[in-house]
Formats: sequence, C-alpha cells, structure tokens
Amino acid sequence: MTIEALRSSIEAEGIPEPTQHIYHNGQLITDKSKTLQDLSITDGDMLALHIRDMRGSAGLAAAHAQQQHQQRGSAAGMAQDPELIRLQVLGDARLRAELQRTSPQLAAALEDSRRFAQLFRELADQQEEARLSRMREIEQLNNDEFNPEAQARIEEIIRQQGVTENLQNAMEYNPESFGRVHMLYVDVKVNGVKVKALVDSGAQATIMSPSCAEACHIMHLVDKRFAGVARGVGTAAIIGRVHYTMLQLGSIHLPAAFTVMEGKQVDLLLGLDILKGHQATIDLARNKLIIQGEEVDFLGEADVPKETEEAVNEEPTVQGPGGTTIGARSGAVTAGSSAPPARPAPAAASSHAPIHTPQSTAPPSARQPPQQAATTFPESDIQTLIDLGATRQRAIQALQFTGGNVEFAANVIFQEM
Repeated sequence: MTIEALRSSIEAEGIPEPTQHIYHNGQLITDKSKTLQDLSITDGDMLALHIRDMRGSAGLAAAHAQQQHQQRGSAAGMAQDPELIRLQVLGDARLRAELQRTSPQLAAALEDSRRFAQLFRELADQQEEARLSRMREIEQLNNDEFNPEAQARIEEIIRQQGVTENLQNAMEYNPESFGRVHMLYVDVKVNGVKVKALVDSGAQATIMSPSCAEACHIMHLVDKRFAGVARGVGTAAIIGRVHYTMLQLGSIHLPAAFTVMEGKQVDLLLGLDILKGHQATIDLARNKLIIQGEEVDFLGEADVPKETEEAVNEEPTVQGPGGTTIGARSGAVTAGSSAPPARPAPAAASSHAPIHTPQSTAPPSARQPPQQAATTFPESDIQTLIDLGATRQRAIQALQFTGGNVEFAANVIFQEM
C-alpha cells in the first residue's frame, strides 16, 4: 500500500488530502509514491495524523481567535502551525538541541502540545505587538519630521534594530564568539611553594599579591621604596618590589622580580619582563608555554583558580535571544535555565527573573512594589526606554538588571520585541 493510497483512504473519511500530515516516529512523510514497506512501517507501528486548517470544526469564538492569530502571524512572517513545528522538532535531535539553546521555555514544553502551542502563539503575538508598536512610534515621530528630538529618536530606534540584528546574526553564524574562554595558567614554584600563575603577555611587569608573597615566605624581602599607585582600569596600591628570587617553571629555575600589588584576584601574574626576557613562546595550538626549551602545559579549565570563576560569575549580563544571557565583558552566553520555572513559581524566581517577566502570563504586580521602591534612575534614562516602546515598569526593570546602563537596557528591550 502506497502513501498516496493511504491518503485517499483518509480523504474518504471526510479529511481533505491537502490538510493531511502523516508522521512515523516523529518524521513527516512527504513522498507519496513510497509504500509502507519502503518506509519500514510494519504491523503494530503507529502513524500520527496531523490535520491542518480545520477552521469549521471549532466553535465561533475559537475560530475567531484562530483567525486573529493567523492574521497577526502572517503579518509578522510567523504563520507556522505550532503543532507541525512541535512534531518536526521532536523528530529531529539537532532542531531540538537548537531550540533548547535559543528558547528553553519552548523546549521544555515539547511534550505538551497545548502548552507548546500557547507559548508559541504568545511569542508570535509579542513579536507582532512589538513590531506594530515600533511602527506606530516611528509613524508618530515622522509626523513631526522637522523636530530634531523626534529625528534623534528615530535614529536611535533604527540603530538599536541594527544592533539587535547584528547580535542575532552573530548568535546564528558565529556562536563560537559567545563561548567563555578561560585564562592561561601554569603551575610554578616560588621559593619552593607551588603557585598557579596567570600568563599575561599584555602585562608589563610580573605581579604578585600580598597573600601569595606571605605564603611564599618572601614578604620580608619587599622593598617598600618602590611603593606607589598603579593606574589603568581603576587604581591599585603597589606595596613594593621583591628584586630577586627563584621561579621554578617545569624543571628549570629562572631568576625573577615581583611587584607586590594589592587589589588583584590573581596570586601571581607572569608579565612581559619574564616572558620576553626569557624568550617564551605561547603555543595555543599545543596548549603549552615554551621557555628555554622547557614545555609546560597550560592548566585545564577545571584547574583554573576558583576566584577567577567567581569574578566571571559576578560579571554584568545583557539579555539575549530566547531567554539567554550574555556577559557584558566576556560575551559568554548562558542558557536561561531559570526560564521554565519562572511561570509556575514566580515567587521563587532567580535573579534573572525580571528578564522573563514580560513573557509570563501571570501579572507581575507582586514584584513591582519593591522594584519601584529601589529605583533611583534618571527620568531621562527611563523616558529613553519608554520611547523605544517599553512600558515604564519594564524600562525600570531593564535598568535595574543592567545596573543603570541605558545601552544595555535598550538591548534588553529590543530582544524582547
């Protein structure tokens, strides 16, 4: 029996052939000429039949709601059938992994067709509403085309759209740029004490923290005449300098001088004075530091000092597509794992919950009073985000999440649109 004959039999039951979508093991069957035997369909196997566009089978209210949704989806380019998409994702492990990365909420609802359809339509409605809101905003501003402020707002809206598109292109075509790259550490010994040293070819001098100097028993050698203040990104107090001690790297011993400086989370930082002085080679292809013929492996990510990881975790983040968060300094992307429980348990939401508040069907009024009470942002910053299409409360939430940075907050708003 061919698939075409099977479709004809189903059509005889009153189901038009164009509306039939037959699935086997989650895979859509598209070749009508193949037989059941060709597709390895045997007795006892189950075929799933998905029927599309059955407008007349629902009540008037449901038909009207479906019509509204289809009109919105068509305008936004999102007229796909949620159930068809769900079945396709279930049958394709690659699509499922991609959906888990970009939209954890939808991925969590794959096993529940009603929940998936609800989330899919909410997302489509939000995007369409945001698009219409931007169009209305631009139209209103264009009505006063000679107003410099109106033109500046239009320019900002267009610029932010470009930023958002650029981010989405990077997420799709160059996702590697959002990975977190751990720093280069090697095991060394200072005065016989084992230390994990950060290799930094951008640092002029080798730097040691006071606690590391104490642990290596060389604090008494610090020459405080070399005390001062280091200026760069911020300032740090220089306690002094240890002019000479032995540094063991692998099996070789090198003379080294250390600048003892406060305010650094790294115990020991190997700068250019050692790297260039001993003609070191940083071989990233082999993951080795080569110095005077001695090859020393860089530490793996699991061996990197935990203090560095904690500093990364404290990094401010920006909202990315599909509930993800992006590190403001490193660009590392973190999946929004807290997104799915944000709906059933808003009271127990994580610190990232404000990002997902606009996507939730539950009213956020329970969380608004404390957020408003803590607001100390300039009214001009709030108004800038409102002009981009956000509500006042959402603008405040975005500013709170980004630490008051208007640029990052605007990115948050545009990602939700």
